[in-house]
Amino acid sequence: MTTRPDTIKSSPLIESRDQLVASFARGEKPADRWRIGTEHEKFVYADSDHHAPSYTEKGGIRDLLKELETFGWAPVTERGPDGTENVIAMTGSDGSISLEPAGQFELSGAPLDNLHQTCAETGRHLEQVKAIGEKFGIGFLGLGMWPDKTRSQLPIMPKGRYAIMLRHMPRVGSMGLDMMLRTCTIQVNLDYASEADMVKKFRVGLALQPLATALFANSPFTEGKPNGMLSYRSHIWSDTDPARTGMLPFVFEDGFGYDRYTDYALDVPMYFVYREGKYIDAAGLSFRDFLKGELSVLPGEKPTFDDWTDHLSTAFPEVRLKTFLEMRGADGGPWNKICALPALWVGLLYDQGALDAAWDLVKDWTIDERQALRDAVPKLGLDAPVAGGRTLRDIAGQVVDISSAGLSARNRTDASGSNETGFLDPLREIVRSGKVPAQLLLDKYHGVWGGDVSKVYDELRF
Repeated sequence: MTTRPDTIKSSPLIESRDQLVASFARGEKPADRWRIGTEHEKFVYADSDHHAPSYTEKGGIRDLLKELETFGWAPVTERGPDGTENVIAMTGSDGSISLEPAGQFELSGAPLDNLHQTCAETGRHLEQVKAIGEKFGIGFLGLGMWPDKTRSQLPIMPKGRYAIMLRHMPRVGSMGLDMMLRTCTIQVNLDYASEADMVKKFRVGLALQPLATALFANSPFTEGKPNGMLSYRSHIWSDTDPARTGMLPFVFEDGFGYDRYTDYALDVPMYFVYREGKYIDAAGLSFRDFLKGELSVLPGEKPTFDDWTDHLSTAFPEVRLKTFLEMRGADGGPWNKICALPALWVGLLYDQGALDAAWDLVKDWTIDERQALRDAVPKLGLDAPVAGGRTLRDIAGQVVDISSAGLSARNRTDASGSNETGFLDPLREIVRSGKVPAQLLLDKYHGVWGGDVSKVYDELRF
């Protein structure tokens, strides 16, 4: 989740809705400036007993963050209610490492030109945190949901926005706290050239997001037992907060563009406003009122562009627009999956021929068919039904092939002359075997693990 210093004094005030619409246009870039930003979360656990470390315990989350300074990372701090300056993030040349609600470690990677670079970035980060983990007796787990922890067993990190969200989540859904505390994801952030290009990429991304959820499904356990789902993380989003989640049917309506997404974002209820190093609780209030200077918790004050950026980060649809597009459907997973997710979407969205082919595949799906697919995929994975009496299994290979063709056309090569298509190999294996990661874990749970879910710590440890 977003971490930033307080820049209210330098961030321009917003005087009109038109400025909000124009802010999305400022994200437009020519194709030669399109970049790839990969984000991935992982669970942190103690080797001794698998407990989730607290922020303050010896060898806990604070110590892990501070130790990253030895690799050149710089701390970002936030003042707690007691006046203590808490380290809540680290910044460096590879992006930022953020403090997630229950201590999950997230790398928000730098914007990079190609997949060779983004996978190398992932490798550097994982080698660094593994080295620190060995010093403190800490491990890192690539999974979509804690396999064995109840909410009460998880620590809460000292970050002001999380206190507000933890209070608000139970008011609007039954599983928002699970989303915050018990899940991990991989996502990729991608650019667009124009409003029309954004619209097409948004539509393809939304329509095929359930396929990404299926291919990366990796959260079949809850509190030590199978939960009946392949991606329980995805299921959790179905009852987190309907006002800020979902498949956004309006994206497929005629005339969709920056203007319509601005209205959507304005209608998403607020969580907070950040002022003078503190988060002010604005949960449930209206950004439209803020725009008019009528926000009850800051009467007479108008928002800045930093406030708008913060607010956009509190909408959680399956694809999210900022000044770039975020693909948000995948569970956390091992290193090769972290590289495979951006490969899938870069191949589909960064080559015009591939984008056109992907759109041709999904353009006739109805709103109801897209929603039914989204509803079915957490449980059924590749067996979820799609339009025309088919399943995701029937189209998965075709989509991966389209992505591969797009990566080939990009022709970004490494020092050995290899292009980016090899990063799709984990997905090709899933298509070949017909089994998503969660199904392989369930096979082991019912087989060689003998019903002992703790074996997953050995299986999916980074």
